[in-house]
Amino acid sequence: MSIPPPAFSDVAKASNDLINRDFYHTAAANLEVKSKAPNGVSFNVKGKSSHEGSTTGSVSTAFRKSPEIIVGQTKFLPIRLKGNRLMPGLTVTQAWTTTNVLNTKLELDNQIAKGMKAEVAADFVPSSKDIGAKLNLTFKQPNFHARAFFDLMKGPTANIDAVLGREGFLVGAEAGYDVQKAAITRYAAAVGYSVPQYSAAITASNNLSVFSAAYYHKVNSEVEAGAKATWDSKGSNNVGLEVAGKWRLDPTSFAKAKVNDRGIASLAYNVLLRSGVTVGAGISLDTQKLNESAHKVGTHFEFNG
Repeated sequence: MSIPPPAFSDVAKASNDLINRDFYHTAAANLEVKSKAPNGVSFNVKGKSSHEGSTTGSVSTAFRKSPEIIVGQTKFLPIRLKGNRLMPGLTVTQAWTTTNVLNTKLELDNQIAKGMKAEVAADFVPSSKDIGAKLNLTFKQPNFHARAFFDLMKGPTANIDAVLGREGFLVGAEAGYDVQKAAITRYAAAVGYSVPQYSAAITASNNLSVFSAAYYHKVNSEVEAGAKATWDSKGSNNVGLEVAGKWRLDPTSFAKAKVNDRGIASLAYNVLLRSGVTVGAGISLDTQKLNESAHKVGTHFEFNG
């Protein structure tokens, strides 16, 4: 495998995306507006209305490549400086949510070492004065992909995972560690095989107590199919099953459908109305309770400028 393997959470990404993404019934309405200024500054506005009636949203802006950030005479290594401006490789993202949380994230890509990405994320709640800080490290090399997530304010805690890949075969593991308790808090493992036409993965999570097997097949350029089975060894003896398919209707639209072992069927439709304008609609039906109000309908609107 000449390119790095996927991250541990993405070992079964193809099937997970097919089963979970672009089904719009999970919220009554979703809105996302993206725009980018000529100087490289991007803006993103998100809003979501839940079926329960609550509405949430956020506004974020990102400075990429070489943002015009003045740092005076201070030099922070290993970030390279040219005069008083930051060199390419740094991204600064700031967001403000409707729950009055201020988020700031600094990303430094391929500057500390080739293939390494470092992120420092901080959040602040003005009403309660709560502060959060996290450090995330990602290291990619041919046949190897490792990540480390540190929560500096809680614990502190660390979650580390790694994946080895060769000729399509994948093997990975994950572990969580609480520094204050000096104890391993979680662990998981996964194996898989992935090529462009199909992929398969087996994952053992929740301290090797929940097992899932996922399969994805790209039948042709217009049809995709996938399935996932899940069994909780500490719960009931039942196996959860989900089956999904995607059909590319034409170059600008597609339809998706899925059904699970509990009889919940979901349908979705996505269309690119014009350049930068995408609309999606979805419905979820409880086939065992067709006469009851257990069904959900949702819409999604996305604008890119």
